[in-house]
Amino acid sequence: MADEKLIISTAGSREEASRIARALVEEKLAACVNIVGPIQSVYRWQGKIDTAPEFLMLIKTTGAMSGVAITRIRELHSYDLPEAIEMNIDGGSSEYLKWIRDNC
Repeated sequence: MADEKLIISTAGSREEASRIARALVEEKLAACVNIVGPIQSVYRWQGKIDTAPEFLMLIKTTGAMSGVAITRIRELHSYDLPEAIEMNIDGGSSEYLKWIRDNC
């Protein structure tokens, strides 16, 4: 199994997503962050269903850096409970996966 990870997170504005993405890449906690959106999120928060526009971040990192990256997302984020879902990358272009490892 590969050691590369994909962290999914969202932010309430493009500016916030860009700020978080830049920090993660500058600090070598991620090789790349794609920012997608705006997207429409429907969620339950504090007992109520709400909707909001958000920007999706697809964060490419390694197993060694993923925990630190998630901690850093929490530190940089304006949300009380920012999304940070980690998934294994089980395959892909070997050259791209090496690039992720080399840049984290």
